[in-house]
Amino acid sequence: MRSKVTVVLLFLNVLLFYYIFHYEQKWQAERAQFEARRRVLGPEAASIEKFSRSSPNAPTVTAEKRADGWWLAQPLEWPANPNAVANVLNELQLLEHETSFAVADLAKGGQSLADYGLAQPAMTFTFTSGGRDFALKIGDRTELGNRLYLLSPDGARVHVVGRGVADTLGLPVEQLRSEAIFTVPVFEVRSLAVQTAPPANLKIRFRREGPRWGFETPILARANKAGVEGAVTALNALRTTRFVEPRDPDAGRTGLETPPLRLTLEGNSRRETLLLGAPVNPDAPAGDSAEFFAKIEDKPAVFVTAVPTKLLETLRAAQETLRDQHVLDFEPGTVTALTLTAPNQPELNLQRLEATQGTESWQLVVRTGAGQAPQTLPADTTVMQGVLERLRDLMATRFVSDAPTAADLENYGFNRPELEVALNLSTGGGPRGAEPSVLTLQVGAKPGERAIVYARIASAPFVCQIEPDLLQSLPVVARHFRQRLLRELPEGTHVTALTLIDLADGAVLVKKTAGADKPLTGGAIAADEPEARRAAWQSLLKQVRSLTAKSFQSESFDPAGASLNGTPTPWRYRLDADLTLTGGSAQTVTSRLFLTERLGGTTQLAGTEEFGGVTFELTQEFVDALFALTYARQHDPGPPAKPAAETPASKPGN
Repeated sequence: MRSKVTVVLLFLNVLLFYYIFHYEQKWQAERAQFEARRRVLGPEAASIEKFSRSSPNAPTVTAEKRADGWWLAQPLEWPANPNAVANVLNELQLLEHETSFAVADLAKGGQSLADYGLAQPAMTFTFTSGGRDFALKIGDRTELGNRLYLLSPDGARVHVVGRGVADTLGLPVEQLRSEAIFTVPVFEVRSLAVQTAPPANLKIRFRREGPRWGFETPILARANKAGVEGAVTALNALRTTRFVEPRDPDAGRTGLETPPLRLTLEGNSRRETLLLGAPVNPDAPAGDSAEFFAKIEDKPAVFVTAVPTKLLETLRAAQETLRDQHVLDFEPGTVTALTLTAPNQPELNLQRLEATQGTESWQLVVRTGAGQAPQTLPADTTVMQGVLERLRDLMATRFVSDAPTAADLENYGFNRPELEVALNLSTGGGPRGAEPSVLTLQVGAKPGERAIVYARIASAPFVCQIEPDLLQSLPVVARHFRQRLLRELPEGTHVTALTLIDLADGAVLVKKTAGADKPLTGGAIAADEPEARRAAWQSLLKQVRSLTAKSFQSESFDPAGASLNGTPTPWRYRLDADLTLTGGSAQTVTSRLFLTERLGGTTQLAGTEEFGGVTFELTQEFVDALFALTYARQHDPGPPAKPAAETPASKPGN
């Protein structure tokens, strides 16, 4: 009995599950069908390739998708506004109705499409998707609510939709077309071409090569990267102000038959040319910008655009304004050697040595005459860095000639240059631009006119004018490049005595002695010395140990004195420093430094027979230390006299 009940209950459960499954499936299908019916359009709205809008009293507007984006094809050919097109496509994909009814049921109520404004619709919107055309017809407004009647593409149903669909699909042409003139983005631009109208008919073309820009025509030269990219950015920022219709009274005076300026931007696989015509208001006062008639070369649409005055001036004189004014193109780190030549001067050769422990060093090679071995001296690294940076930053103040004749070069003084600088570079030559090369700068001046200086690269025809101070800042004399550090005493060498003698009368002005084999240090200075003099002694000791020249006056030493600006100056002082080398058997030598009087606030000369004989200018620290030890000692009036003791007779009341 229990088995029969179990079988019956099992059978009833099967029936119940079947019923629930069947009902649920049907309910889901009906719900999906209902949701689908809310959408006016199906999957065809997801792949629209073209759309067109027509109205009885308005021109037809057509937009189509091309390889480089959406374009308007009617009423004029022009790039479409991507945001406006995106809104139209989004509206079609998400278009839903409030309710709908079949067209076949209209006759039952004695109605027709004309009653809903669909026989002659206010707007017909046609789009192409998957090679098929679909048309939406928009009719009258509903009596209640802000809604419209819309006829489906198959003409079978009338949908009641929101009023916003007409606003979106009926956007005016001004909002559908893009305001931008160029469609090539800045990062894609590979070349810029500027062409002026006859009679000048000048054609200038710039091309990007990696990170650099250069001229292709009319000359081969470097272009100003920042200037060219700024001009390209400004051209991309141009916008249309209004379009000129054929019936417009301005249509006959656009000046686009022979445009004064043609501007071309070329991208990876496209190029666009803007023709800039006559000014709209030629009599208007000059301002930050001016309006011009313009058109894209292969498009019929004529429009007005506002061009910044500065951009216009730059483009009209692009051969000069967009040219790189740097005379030389190199990086200081690639220079391995530097050769300087000048008339009546021995050739100087400066060579970069291999860096040791991360420290860069240079050496100076001087050829004093024929048959004599060259002399090698350490070169000053700081001076060399300054020279290379000065050459790297050398700017042309004016481009004189791009194709000078032999007579021109002679007139500019290049038959016998005032200065010639040859830079040996570790890169820059060969077919791959990576082999060592030589870059030679020539500096010339017209006879008797050294105030005007010209420069050229030996391998290029261009001649430019530069600031004349280069000849003063780069003299072809060995002492200018010589290492300023004359002596750096090692740790094992001590200064054991310092004596300053006045050569006028042989008097010893100051003398400090530490004792045998003892270093003269700040602690060895007498305790009764004033603090200012103690600091001067410490500074002087430091300068003696690390003897450094501010600049060199001569590569020789004259016992009679020095010469400053052609004026002979006798030696006034002599500074003797006893230098003792400790360890083993102590050895003491005396280093003698001859000094002039202080010749100015920052100038005092020194000379010595050491280091091959040299005369140089002292550093400011050395000058100040000597001044504190000599001037104050010679001119110090001493402590004030004590007042005389008062006598009893002088007291009041006596």
